[in-house]
Amino acid sequence: MTRWFYNAFANNHCKAISKNYFVLSFRQEILKWNGWGYSDSKFTFNKKGQGEFTGKRYRHSGMILPGLKEWMEKSFGASLEHRTTPRTTPNVDDLPLPILNEEYLKDLKEVGVPFSHDPEDRLIRAHGHCLHEIFSLREGKFERIPDVVVWPNCHSDVLKIVELATKHNVCIIPFGGGTSVSNALECPADENRSIISLDTSQMNRILWVDEKNLTAHVEAGITGQDLERQLGEQGYCTGHEPDSMEFSSLGGWVATRASGMKKNIYGNIEDLIVHIKMVTPRGIVEKSCQGPRMSTGPDIYHFIMGSEGTLGVITEVTIKIRTLPEYQKYGSVVFPDFEQGVACLREVARQRCAPASIRLMDNTQFQFGHALKPQVASIFTSFLDGLKKFYITKFKGFDPNVLCVATLLFEGSREKVLQQEKHVYDIAAKFGGLAAGEDNGQRGYMLTFVIAYIRDLGMDYYIIGESFETSVPWDRVLDLCRNVKEKLVRECKERGVQFPPLATCRVTQTYDAGACVYFYFAFNYRGLSDPIHVYDQIEAAAREEILENGGSLSHHHGVGKLRKRWLRESISDVGVGMLKSVKDFVDPDNIFGNRNLL
Repeated sequence: MTRWFYNAFANNHCKAISKNYFVLSFRQEILKWNGWGYSDSKFTFNKKGQGEFTGKRYRHSGMILPGLKEWMEKSFGASLEHRTTPRTTPNVDDLPLPILNEEYLKDLKEVGVPFSHDPEDRLIRAHGHCLHEIFSLREGKFERIPDVVVWPNCHSDVLKIVELATKHNVCIIPFGGGTSVSNALECPADENRSIISLDTSQMNRILWVDEKNLTAHVEAGITGQDLERQLGEQGYCTGHEPDSMEFSSLGGWVATRASGMKKNIYGNIEDLIVHIKMVTPRGIVEKSCQGPRMSTGPDIYHFIMGSEGTLGVITEVTIKIRTLPEYQKYGSVVFPDFEQGVACLREVARQRCAPASIRLMDNTQFQFGHALKPQVASIFTSFLDGLKKFYITKFKGFDPNVLCVATLLFEGSREKVLQQEKHVYDIAAKFGGLAAGEDNGQRGYMLTFVIAYIRDLGMDYYIIGESFETSVPWDRVLDLCRNVKEKLVRECKERGVQFPPLATCRVTQTYDAGACVYFYFAFNYRGLSDPIHVYDQIEAAAREEILENGGSLSHHHGVGKLRKRWLRESISDVGVGMLKSVKDFVDPDNIFGNRNLL
């Protein structure tokens, strides 16, 4: 049998679940209500002033980080004596009262779809993870939040929810993993209709796996880590690993045209999609077959991918899978400077020999990563680290304040990995690169899943920050990186930021014609009366600089509301008109009224 079903409910699994399940749901119990990730995982300082990362979920968990305090003080002028005092629990009494469409709720109850207008349920689904959203959570200030949360259990539940929303003219905002960093989940403040947050978290099953065609049919609410874990139990994977994969959902990946760290082997989300089912106010959108390619006019799925919840709800996705790699090996290379590192990545892309992941950090980000290095376990390990540092800086002459590091991940058969590894290191050597070890590569790769937690620590000490990304042709990479970082520094000075900011970048994905560049930006806001407004102005100036230097509006974060002011410039007047025409036909009453993109 080439196709096997994952559970007994693959064909008949749509069933109601009591509200008590949702009140004690995964998000409320395990995830932070006012920050990133798991409640038991965070950066903190112990009584000795040493950095720590709590919990047991990550490689860094439970470890002392001796360099973190000094790095924060040196980089931001921060002090452990100057702390902010965020709310420790949500103040539901300060939340806006729900606007309830009683007829809609009555019909929902009759068709058996669970819903809630509990204040905490509503608050948790009122935001993504943009800086100003998390800042609002910490301050307890929200102008508008969803009025009702609904939990469909399957595709047919979504169909009922959307049909009733159209009948009663309520607004729907789809909610997957809640990891958006583009204001996509923000409720329009002037929306007077009842706003329904459609939480897809209960649509989390793999319905079937076709071993002959190497495809899996999956409900869109499943998170990345659950998808990979369940497929891995049967010897398969998708290989799609965005930084947020622990918490983001398959439907969210499709809706934002996501990219993953291992796209060199597995592709971006658009390369993995075989079939999509989406519910719109006009009905269901899907193709007639699941063939690998169709020449039937423009690809309708490209209106769905990147639609960001403006056209409907993605309910089921058929995605390509692969057998788990036989062999996996990490690596790292240190370069004398960022220019040499970029030149190496360009040559690796030109020769099409890129490993699953190859990412280049500038020196500032290297220093940041070093600050998060755990305390060494033994004198021998410390001695070896000292030898490596001596060899690189004294013997080879690399300047610690200029050098940069690339982290590598190879996957495939053992023979192919070893061949590819030699090829990449040979190329690196031509650009002055030195092999820096597997452990550094693995630690750098795994830091990706931990680094998002650092912002919560920073906000405890008057430091606010965010990441943003772009894609750019190869011949503009260096100029763009330099100019954007310089722009950030200038803007901070002009807008009254008293302390030097952190402005750093890495090249995270490579293509034939260019690369993805990912920026981190943060500053100490002590002395500013409205730090979020200042931050927004600076980030907007940086985005303008990116566009002027030939960069894209976004590589994988999407547009949402945060970047939609530049969409017309990015896709032309005619392009915007095309999107509007699709919106007007599919959703003439603006049921999906989150106001992303347009």
